[in-house]
Amino acid sequence: MRRMQSNVSLGDLGAGIGVSLQQVQKYESGKNRVSASMLYELANCLKIPVSRFFEGLPDPETTQGQQIITEIDEKIAYISTAEGRRLIDDVLLLSPRVRSRVVALVSSIVDEEMEEQKPVGSSAGS
Repeated sequence: MRRMQSNVSLGDLGAGIGVSLQQVQKYESGKNRVSASMLYELANCLKIPVSRFFEGLPDPETTQGQQIITEIDEKIAYISTAEGRRLIDDVLLLSPRVRSRVVALVSSIVDEEMEEQKPVGSSAGS
């Protein structure tokens, strides 16, 4: 996400930190872990403070924090896919009015899906 915000290509980032484009892809997808020293190199190449990688993350010592981290990881994983990037790029091309209508439509579809997945005989008040 930080790479995309900095408008740096995979190849340029790889060249800047001395690894292949494929290695950067593995870092971004979570297939390979990023060491502390590599985080430092990434921050230098992207011209951001290392702390930017940790902004908005909850305290990992709390149970709630661990759940939030898992949710964040799932969101980042989706954004890192071609489909996720295409979705975001396309939505950003819409006017704010249409964008909010798209969000309302998607929320409505999710609500319907959740209702269909409820076990038979359960009700909202249970």
